[in-house]
Amino acid sequence: MRKEYDFSQGKRGAVLPSTAKTRVTIMLDDDVIEAFRARGDATGQGYQTLINAALRAAIDPESAPLTVKSLRAVLGERSALTA
Repeated sequence: MRKEYDFSQGKRGAVLPSTAKTRVTIMLDDDVIEAFRARGDATGQGYQTLINAALRAAIDPESAPLTVKSLRAVLGERSALTA
């Protein structure tokens, strides 16, 4: 280990710039956080990833992930059209 280091060319801040994500602070209800954490534990995904997917689905319902409920709705519509 050196006795002195030259930090004259050093820069403050993160070592690597973050891409496509922004750190924000928001207040969410405890039950909402617990629900997403439980769902994350069950699916093996991070709860923040699940919150991000839910927010994305809220702004663009067409990009929402396929769920059993939405699949049944689509299949119900098709069976009603063929009847």
